[in-house]
Amino acid sequence: MLSYIEKGYLDELFNRGGYVLDFSMNDFDEFTFQSIGIRLCEKYHLSKGKSLREFTNEGDSYKIAKLYKDLLEFYSVYFSDEIEENKKNNRGTSFKSLYIKCKDIINRELSNSSNLMSEAEVLKIKFSSEYINSQIDLMLEMVDRNPTEAIGKSKELLESCCKEICNNLGENKKDNLKLTQLVKETFRCLKIPNESMIIDETEDKIVKQITGSLNGLASGINDLRNHYGSGHGRERNFKALSKKHAELSVGASITLTRYLWDSFREIENSKNL
Repeated sequence: MLSYIEKGYLDELFNRGGYVLDFSMNDFDEFTFQSIGIRLCEKYHLSKGKSLREFTNEGDSYKIAKLYKDLLEFYSVYFSDEIEENKKNNRGTSFKSLYIKCKDIINRELSNSSNLMSEAEVLKIKFSSEYINSQIDLMLEMVDRNPTEAIGKSKELLESCCKEICNNLGENKKDNLKLTQLVKETFRCLKIPNESMIIDETEDKIVKQITGSLNGLASGINDLRNHYGSGHGRERNFKALSKKHAELSVGASITLTRYLWDSFREIENSKNL
């Protein structure tokens, strides 16, 4: 997540008194649309500089990083003289130093969000359910803006995956099952661990340790949601967790969901052989 100071660096490099570099309003809207699918001036009904500032304050973290990455590439080509000649802005700040700072900031933001995004995109392709796809989108969107909601959705994603697997395997599960019970039932339906595949006692111990850890992961997601996620009424003094905790819950949910779904697809594919 960008800090106040980091937003200031980006603003100082790109915002030229209400303008963004040398873009016209139409060109800037087309640029942002090609980059992130949003025409910022059309969306906010403000100047180019103010529209960019509004988006930086409220937009999705991945899209913010993606847009600034594209702006940095544009700047490095068409404003290279500011870097090469070490020019300074009206405040006396070196454009070269601003460019380096902004590049480091954006590379960090892209690195932080890209792994989570790529895992989610793979998972979306695997699921045929439009409902589960929408959950993934909403969960990722909420990580920055509403960590409490993201934590709640991470539990719902895993729950939906387990129910869909069990239903497809002909075992409808009651809605009142706790998440940990539902995950255990899903493991049973998937025959994990598959004892017919176990070679020796050492392997048996390792497999049981791993599957036990996966059950513990589900329990942790469930507990985190119950205490800090959406879905329950909160007292006045409730203190929400930060983005990093939401990312932990979301990442764990995607990892476990992907493992379960891959195991299910293996069973389905073997039927078609």
